[in-house]
Amino acid sequence: MSWLIDPLTTAFVLRALGGGALVAVICGIVGTWVVIRGMAFLGEAIGHGMLPGVALATVLGLPALAGAAVSAVAMSAAIGALQRRGRLSYDTSIGLLFVGMLSLGVIVVSHSRSFATDATVMLFGDILAVDEGDLAVMAGALVVTLVVAAVFHRAFVASAFDRRIAHTLGLRPRRAQLALVGLVTLAVVASYQAVGSLLVVGLLLAPAVAARPWTARIPAIMALASAFGVLAVLLGLLLSWNAGTAAGASVAGTAILLAALSATTSAALTRIRSAGASHAPAERMAPAARAGAPR
Repeated sequence: MSWLIDPLTTAFVLRALGGGALVAVICGIVGTWVVIRGMAFLGEAIGHGMLPGVALATVLGLPALAGAAVSAVAMSAAIGALQRRGRLSYDTSIGLLFVGMLSLGVIVVSHSRSFATDATVMLFGDILAVDEGDLAVMAGALVVTLVVAAVFHRAFVASAFDRRIAHTLGLRPRRAQLALVGLVTLAVVASYQAVGSLLVVGLLLAPAVAARPWTARIPAIMALASAFGVLAVLLGLLLSWNAGTAAGASVAGTAILLAALSATTSAALTRIRSAGASHAPAERMAPAARAGAPR
C-alpha cells in the first residue's frame, strides 16, 4: 500500500490534491453548462487566449495568474464585442480570436530566450507547485462560482432550451450568457495552475461528460461531475507519483479515461436492461403456452 500511503503523507502532494479538488468542483459546475450548451470551443479558446497575458506577466516579473486572468477577460470581452457589433458568427469570432491570441502568445514566448521551463508550465500546468496562496485563490473562485451558478440557475436553464421563453419570463438571456461566459473564464483561469492552458478543456469537459449518462437533473450532474473530477485528480496524482509522469497531464488524461469508462459502462448496462426487457415477455408467455398445449 506504499503506492497509496507515501504520496498522501507528503505536504506538496496534499496541497496539490486540495487545489485540484477545488478546481474539480469549479469545473464540475461550469463544465455541466459547457456540455449542455455546447460551449467547448469557447473554453478551449479562452484557455489558449491566456497565453499572451501569462507570457507578458512572466517577462515583466508579474504573477502569471494575474496575466492569465487579464488576458482571459480580454478574450471574453472581445468575443462578446465581435458578436454584438460585427456580422461574424459566434464560432467565427471565437476562431479568429483564438488563433490571434495564440499567435501573440507564441510570439512573446519565442522573443524571450529564458522561456523553456515557463512555456512548459504555461501549457501543462504545475499542480505540484500549488501553495497556500493558490489554495486561497481557488477557494475564492469556487465561492464566486457557486454564487453565480445559484443566482443565474433559472436563466441558464431557460436559455439552454429556448432564449425566447427566457426573454418572455424576464430572465434576460443576454445577461445570463455573459454570466456563463464569465464562469467559463473563471474556471479556465482557476484551472491554469493545475493543468495549464493546453489541458484545461479536458478537466472542464470530461467529468461532466462522465456524469451525464447517469442522471438527467442538472444539479445532480454537477455534483457527480465534481466527484468524477476529484477522483481524476486523486488518481492522476497517484499515477504521477508512482510512474514518474507529468502531474497535470496525468490528471487531465485520467479525467478523459473516466469519461470513456463511464460511457462504456452506461452503454453496457443499457444493453443488458434492453436484453432483459426483451426476454421478459417471452418468459411470461411460456407458461401460458404450456397450459394451452394439447395433452
